[in-house]
This record gives sequence, C-alpha cells and structure tokens, in this order.
Amino acid sequence: MAEDPAPKAAIVSLAGPELTPAERRLFRRAPPLGAIMFARNIDNPRQLADLVVEFRLAIARHDAPVLIDQEGGRVARLRGPHWRHPPPAAVFAALYARDPVAARRAAMLNARLIAEDLREAGITVDCAPVLDLPVAGAHDVIGDRAHGSDHRVATALGRAVVRGLQAGGIVPVLKHIPGHGRAAADSHAQLPVVDAPADAILARDARPFAALARERTWGMTAHILFTALDPGLPATISPAAIAFIRNRVGFRGFLVTDDLAMKALDGTPGRLARAAIGAGCDAVLECSGDPARTEAVLAETPPLARAAAARLAAAAHHAAMRRRRLDRARALAALDALLA
Repeated sequence: MAEDPAPKAAIVSLAGPELTPAERRLFRRAPPLGAIMFARNIDNPRQLADLVVEFRLAIARHDAPVLIDQEGGRVARLRGPHWRHPPPAAVFAALYARDPVAARRAAMLNARLIAEDLREAGITVDCAPVLDLPVAGAHDVIGDRAHGSDHRVATALGRAVVRGLQAGGIVPVLKHIPGHGRAAADSHAQLPVVDAPADAILARDARPFAALARERTWGMTAHILFTALDPGLPATISPAAIAFIRNRVGFRGFLVTDDLAMKALDGTPGRLARAAIGAGCDAVLECSGDPARTEAVLAETPPLARAAAARLAAAAHHAAMRRRRLDRARALAALDALLA
C-alpha cells in the first residue's frame, strides 16, 4: 500500500467558501503544508469551521497549519456581524505614549481575544504582529498597521501580541523581516528598493525582529530589494538576504515568504517557489486562490525539509504549552476600559 505523499513546503489559498472537486484532486496528488483564509473563504463561523475541517480531511493531516491575516484595522479577515473587529496596531502605540503598562496589557488582551476567535474556527496561525518601523516619506501600505516608529515601542507591543496569541494557542507570524518600513512603494503592486546600509537596517529596521527572534514564532519575509544585502534579488528569493535574516538578525523560527502572487516578484509561480525555498525560506505562501497558480506552485515546491519541520513543530508546541483559559467577557471589558 502506497504511503500518502509528504506535504509540499507551500501554504496555499482556496478559491471560495468550500473546496472544489478540482482542489480535492490536486491536494490528494500534491498536498500543501497548509492553507490561508481570505474574505472570499469566509461567510459565517460554522461555514468557516467546516471549511477548515474539510481542508484538513482533504490532505489527511489533522494538524495542518491554517493561517489568516487578523491584525486588526485595515487588515482583518474576520469582521462583523459575526466577529469583533480589532483596532489597528497604531491605537496601542498611541496609548503607549501615555501609559506603557496599559498599552502592553491592552495589546496582549486584544491579541488574546483574536486568538479565541481563531481557535473557534480551527485556525492555528495568525499573520501578526507587524513589526515594521515606518519612516517619513515611506509608502502608507504599513501605516497604522505598525506599532509606531520607535523600535522600543514596537518591540514591547509586538512581544505583548505574541504573548496574547500564544496564550490562546495561536502561533504568531512576525512580519515583514528584515523590515518594510523604509519602502517607498507597495510590494503588492511593485518591487520596493531600499538602499540603506546593512548596519543601518540592523540598527533600526530589524531591531524588533532581532529582539523577538528566539520567541519560537513564524516569520514572514519582505518582498523588498535591499541593495546592501543583494543588489539583484528581492529578499524573499535572495540567499544573501535570507542568510542576513538567519545569521545577523538572528531569527531561528519558521520562515515563510510573503505572498508569491504579489507584483513585487517577477517570474512564474513555480520558479518563484523554487527560488524562495532554494534561498533558505522554510515554506512559500501562495495567496491568489487561482487554481492554475496553486497547481504550478505545488508542482514545483519540494517537500518540507526536516529542519523546517522541526522549526514548525517547535512553534506549534510552544503555543500549545502557553495556552490558557479565557473569560471572554471579562477580557473584553478590561480591554474596553484600557482603550476608553
């Protein structure tokens, strides 16, 4: 009897609110490591929970990671009327300027409440916190998604978000390493170029990532051309940039790409997937939901490497060990009081 194929080092998006027959066939033949949910996949709590179960059954792995972008503010896939809409990160940065203790507590409670919503849906990984440090004149794609522009504030609040998510059993994703704050363009639309020296990136942009580098989380790469790291390739597909993230920033967690379908990257889906894994990323992220792109990525992405699997397991285990019960009503009341 043939064994089930090993999962590819790819996390993919789904076309709609339920699996299609074509997705089922593809995932049996080339199972992805996990899935990421978007608004097109979400209608109501029961439907979302059923879709998560349906996906895991299709790939025959009950512990497959399922991701979502639930930062708050502009980037929140779960919204009313079924879910609380969390505030953007900038709200906590503003509170920090008045009361750092209250801000850290509020950020942790907010993340803990997000984690409760995700766990109820069967989602296990949240693509948050955003640790990028915006600079004057940069593109506003980060904007209020950031915990301010001071690396000390971003680190303190980012750590609170990590703690809150993990207390709900959710794995956090630090984004976007080594920092998107200087970018003068939106990487969804074009490739940003940052000419800052490597030492300047380490001294400022990467400081929050370095401070949280050993937190047993995931990390997400930035689709940015850092000329001091690699004058020819964006960080996601650059061996030199990934080595910088691992060796100089010190990130030891599970490293996933930002979405390969973003226009900052040039090339076919399969070639980009191979390049990212070859550069040193642990897994690729394909968010288009386009069946042809998904199939191309799965066809070209290798199975998850042993070292990557160990980092994946460590992050999941750490979140499971930190999980604590929550009185949702009390937590929400405490958060509202802190933000009042």
